[in-house]
Amino acid sequence: MKQNMGTVDRALRTLVAIVIAILYFTDQITGTAALILGLFAVVFLLTSFMAFCPLYLPLKLSTKKEQK
Repeated sequence: MKQNMGTVDRALRTLVAIVIAILYFTDQITGTAALILGLFAVVFLLTSFMAFCPLYLPLKLSTKKEQK
């Protein structure tokens, strides 16, 4: 897997996952919404950790700056 996520993209995904976790643990979101958002949070954390987003491949996107 070639990395295709830049630092800002990874940081934003991590921040969104943290916000979702805070909302869940403070009972601001519950039920189906909590499950769906929790799944998104897990996916965001995994893709941030790996610096690879599979959805970027078919769209030929990359937020990673090329090193010279």
